[in-house]
Amino acid sequence: MSEERGVHELRLGLYASREEAERIKERVTALLCPDPGHAPPCPVPWSVLLLSGDDLDDPDAYEELVEQARIEGRPRP
Repeated sequence: MSEERGVHELRLGLYASREEAERIKERVTALLCPDPGHAPPCPVPWSVLLLSGDDLDDPDAYEELVEQARIEGRPRP
């Protein structure tokens, strides 16, 4: 059985400061491409994008995550 390839999106919601989110983005990028100095292309093409809550199409997309952070006593970034 042949699997058809296409674009897939993996979303990761974080309750973090911009600095924390940038560090996590760098770690995820290293997972996707552990050798950034290799000759292109990557075996599996990918891209990464960091958005803030203000940039989301649906501002309530991570409402449960914000509520969880509030309950756990985490300050809002």
